Amino acid sequence: MFRRTFWFGTGVAAGVWATTKVNRKLRQLTPESLAATAANKAIETGARIKDRAVGFALDVRDNMAQREAELTDALGIRESPELPAPRRIAAIENTTYTTKSYKTHPYNRNEDH
Repeated sequence: MFRRTFWFGTGVAAGVWATTKVNRKLRQLTPESLAATAANKAIETGARIKDRAVGFALDVRDNMAQREAELTDALGIRESPELPAPRRIAAIENTTYTTKSYKTHPYNRNEDH
């Protein structure tokens, strides 16, 4: 009798364990769960790529500054040259041309000839 009870209990425990495992796996394979897992992985990958890109950019900037200093010393440049002031383009104002006088403007190409 004890033997049958033991094996019955063992079978029940194995059945509960297997059912729990199967249900857990089925919940992981639902579309919502798969979408959430994919989104989490994408966010993690994006963060890793961003960290690497920022590190790379900082390394490039440091090396660029170092190389610029080397070239400045090699060429004997002590000060940065001053650039000329930017040129200003004068706007030509036509006081006779307004939106209201568009059709009556003497230089309107769309007039009948």
